[in-house]
Amino acid sequence: MSLRDNIEAAIDEIRPALHMDGGDCEIVNVDEAGGVVSIRLVGACGGCAMSTLTLKQGIERILKERVPMVRQVETVVAF
Repeated sequence: MSLRDNIEAAIDEIRPALHMDGGDCEIVNVDEAGGVVSIRLVGACGGCAMSTLTLKQGIERILKERVPMVRQVETVVAF
C-alpha cells in the first residue's frame, strides 16, 4: 500500500464520526517527503468553530498513530 492509501484507510475509520455531525474531509495533498497531509473539511465541519480541534486532536492524532510517516496535518480552507 502507498502512503496515500494508508492515509485513506485511516481516514475511512474517522469518517463515520464526521458524518454523524454532517461533515466529512477530503485529502487535498500528501507531501511524502515532509510527511505533511493537507485536508479540507467539508459539509458542517467546514464552517464549524470546532474544526481546528477536530483537525488537530482528532484527524491528525489518529493519522500519526496509524501512519507513522505522517508528521503534520494542515487544513486547506475552501473559499
